Amino acid sequence: MTDPISMGILSAAHVHTDAYAGLLAEREDVSFVGIADEDADRGREAANRHGTEYVADADALLERIDAAVICAANVDHRGWFERAAAAGVDVLCEKPLASTVEDAQAIVETWQESGIVAGITMPLRFCAPARRAKESLETDGIGSIRSISGTNRGHMPGGWFVDPEASGGGAVMDHSVHIVDLVLHLTGEEVSEVYAEVDTRFHDIAVDDVNVLSMELADGTPFFLDGSWSKPDSWHTWGDATLEVTGSDGTVAIDYTDQSLFHTIESGPDAGVHTAFYGTDANAELIDDFVDSVRGARDPLVTPDDGLKAVAVIEAAYESARTGKAVKVDY
Repeated sequence: MTDPISMGILSAAHVHTDAYAGLLAEREDVSFVGIADEDADRGREAANRHGTEYVADADALLERIDAAVICAANVDHRGWFERAAAAGVDVLCEKPLASTVEDAQAIVETWQESGIVAGITMPLRFCAPARRAKESLETDGIGSIRSISGTNRGHMPGGWFVDPEASGGGAVMDHSVHIVDLVLHLTGEEVSEVYAEVDTRFHDIAVDDVNVLSMELADGTPFFLDGSWSKPDSWHTWGDATLEVTGSDGTVAIDYTDQSLFHTIESGPDAGVHTAFYGTDANAELIDDFVDSVRGARDPLVTPDDGLKAVAVIEAAYESARTGKAVKVDY
């Protein structure tokens, strides 16, 4: 058996930290060395939850690992990425790649110059429905694509996600980016233009929580998206992630959360809605892909180039919302 890959987590700021840490801890082909976080309490608590070490000095952790997962706030992705690349450490970075196109371009340049393996956590690409949809579209299973519509409506996460200085934006930045990336992946077409209606209507927060994006792909296909934080806290899942691609000869529809069991308890200590998901664990699939990429020195399914394209669309959407006009996407 080949030696395990030594991996760590850089920052435990993101809500997905526990998911990735849990997956790393249970893998036999990974040695989960530790978690580095400038917030000592947060980092130590995360490390304790997953039976690994809290490392106060991030550079010391980087010296001990082959690869890292960046789970930082959006505006900190560039700094952590450049730090890891300088140490020759392969990187799986939480989405979005960055909060601005400028930072995303800098990350792409660092990736290209360093030669490290780098991926982005876009789990929707890895779910079974998306994989099947990709196969259908590649074999012209629905003919020529005529229109695309999607949703990614979820809970408002709070914390640094609603601090524009840390997140760079609200629901467009956090949720719309997922479906934008999935469409780029499925169709192979870039978004050429976006018109966005963006507002804050559901919560008393400093960033947007509702958005409707009307886009056009490079081949002229219309693409509509609702990526709002519009689900109440009591909703039976974290939200929804759906996509419908209509073609000349048929339709492909994806529903990420459909293969689930919902158990509602009316009262008592366990009152609430409890969810069990029986579909593909997309987070596990993306970790599989990254580990395989590190071992094989190949690009993961989602690269920084892909991340840059998604960030460019999001930045154009915010510009459209500010100006009230459709905006061409500048890649």
